[in-house]
Amino acid sequence: MVRLHASCPCALLFVALFVLQLTAASVPAERPTIGLALGGGGANGLAHVVILELLDELDVQPDLIAGTSIGAIMGALYASGFSGKDIRALIDDVIAQETDGWRELLLDRKILRWIEFVDPSMGRGGLIRGDKFVSFLNDAIEMDTFEELPIPLKVVATSIKTGEQVVLDSGDIGPAVQASMAIPGLFEPVVIDGRPLVDGGLVNPVPFDLLLDECDFVIAVNVIGHLDQEKDPSLIDAMVNSTRIFQRSLLREKKKHREPDIFIDTQIKDIKVLQFHKAENIYGQAGDAVEELRQALQAKLGLEPEE
Repeated sequence: MVRLHASCPCALLFVALFVLQLTAASVPAERPTIGLALGGGGANGLAHVVILELLDELDVQPDLIAGTSIGAIMGALYASGFSGKDIRALIDDVIAQETDGWRELLLDRKILRWIEFVDPSMGRGGLIRGDKFVSFLNDAIEMDTFEELPIPLKVVATSIKTGEQVVLDSGDIGPAVQASMAIPGLFEPVVIDGRPLVDGGLVNPVPFDLLLDECDFVIAVNVIGHLDQEKDPSLIDAMVNSTRIFQRSLLREKKKHREPDIFIDTQIKDIKVLQFHKAENIYGQAGDAVEELRQALQAKLGLEPEE
């Protein structure tokens, strides 16, 4: 038997290395910080719901969320503590489904909720009253400021004067979300700190770049959607489709410089910007994206696949 004397430097080095190996084996690897970027895309953004439900199922909780437009709405709800299923239930409670008739709408009072969101005068520069919708959102999350959110949130808007990106992550949540979703012509601009702000999708449709330097692992979800190629577009459709073309080009250029660890394109088709009543259709179309994300998370984060 060979005896190692403490006075021998080689013996001390051997003992030190042995202790380090035991320590490393007994301490579990630290979980990476996870960032979640939720993109904008009007009604297509309901696809975020099934994405969030999958994260809940796999127990993948983001440490930081960035959202644009409807991604800001979903991000605010999720960051406040709503689960994916909670958000689905809230949407079902507010939005009329394709199968709902007028009798069901009136009995459930859903049509009355939508009427109060509409500004018939359009005197303030928008068709839809964003302040009413945001009041509803604030009542749902029961929080007023970013600082109260359990998960930190960044919301993207666009300065209508300079065309620059504005990132909002402190102060009141409501005006920030209202600005981020303010599609020009549909919603009025929102003035924050003296700056009139509109839809963040004009400058950053999927804001994963805001997370790359702050998180170890970033998941980005694109819900811009695809154009309806079978029908001649109306004037509004042409305007929305033009924006989608621009946003996809912007996104392609951004990805050339830096990419998130997982990029999911939900591939939603033939849904117009305000067709929220097609929620079930959108959830169904996003099914392939959910499975793609499941496999990517299992592979990259070492999650155990389902039995």
